[in-house]
Amino acid sequence: MKEFRLNWTVVLATFIGIATGNALSHYTMSLFAPELIKEFGWSKAQFALVSALPLITAVITPLAGRFTDKFGARVAASIGLAAMSLGFFALSTLNGNIYEFFAIWLLQHIFGVMSTSLVFARIIVDRFDRARGTALSLLMMGPPLSGAVVAPILGWIIAADGWRAGFVSLAAASAVGGTICIFFLGRIAKRQADTGEVRNPRLSLAELGAIARQPAFLLIVGGMFMINIAQPFAASQLKLVVLSKGISDSAGTWMVSLYATGVIIGRAIFGIALDRISANKVALFGLSLPAVGFAILGMPGMTVSLCAAGIMLIGIAQGAEGDIGGYLVSRHFNLRNFSLVFAFVKSGLDAGGAIGALILSFTLAMSGGSYDAFIWICAGTTLVGAFLFFLTGADRTTRDPGTVLETEAN
Repeated sequence: MKEFRLNWTVVLATFIGIATGNALSHYTMSLFAPELIKEFGWSKAQFALVSALPLITAVITPLAGRFTDKFGARVAASIGLAAMSLGFFALSTLNGNIYEFFAIWLLQHIFGVMSTSLVFARIIVDRFDRARGTALSLLMMGPPLSGAVVAPILGWIIAADGWRAGFVSLAAASAVGGTICIFFLGRIAKRQADTGEVRNPRLSLAELGAIARQPAFLLIVGGMFMINIAQPFAASQLKLVVLSKGISDSAGTWMVSLYATGVIIGRAIFGIALDRISANKVALFGLSLPAVGFAILGMPGMTVSLCAAGIMLIGIAQGAEGDIGGYLVSRHFNLRNFSLVFAFVKSGLDAGGAIGALILSFTLAMSGGSYDAFIWICAGTTLVGAFLFFLTGADRTTRDPGTVLETEAN
């Protein structure tokens, strides 16, 4: 509790930042899919390709991680949050060219990655040790809580005023939240006369090679890649999948919010578990849950209750993933390189989602628009990813003895 008494304002500021950054895109893009497809005549297979664009951002993400380690999280977050707000506004001006849509999305997310856990988790792990899992859990509740609250409101705005108004609303929300976050991070730094960050301005090629050769590095990155082949399901296709199962449009919007609620539950449960149980065991159990959820969605004769159960399980597992990735990095690698290592993990996440999008687009084209093949592929890849995380073994801490994890108030 001492760590929370000293750093509760840090948790609040980072919570607001992560909730109004890249997360707004992740949890709401599927709401725009039916409207954009209908107005511009895009096919579902074409729209699914937006989730393949992270193949490009995955290559650039380590640079964002290195930038954060070198110049600090507040500078990085300022850039990331500004990019998200400007990107949403640009999307409201689309004229029907799908390549324009791809270009805006790509630029938004190249810089917007600095409004994710890549940056905000860095601030948390620098200040929490004994309660690190719980603190990361509280931070990572920001995105799904944002999704759970924003999705129904945004659905109402889109229905009443159109999708362009929806994008403008997201731009405003991101701008307001980002301003609040950066303001309070600045106040915290001034009050404590120190950002509390453990920075690493230098990193030799030999040190980078040593990091990459660690078994835990390959297992965590590989595990993140496998479990995120299913990422397009939630990032842009969730409502379309639900509608394809015969669920009504209004229930489909509710399912998006339900998914986000499941993520919140997962992050609460598994974040607390990480402070009490070895992370590899938590990962094996928590990240195997989507296989059950996808199996439910793949069954014939879908009902609203069965669909809700499947989506809830997938959401809970997504919540576990958000906690486990950052926690494992903080326990297996030196905190001075946290953002860089976590950036490679994020690249694995993005690459998995991009490959998943290509698989999805191919299966949609081959099956005439059916999602069933992709759903069963996702069930298998999530099980493989969970097992890779389990192979990382027991937690260990490589923190320098002089690293300060708590920041005393003046």
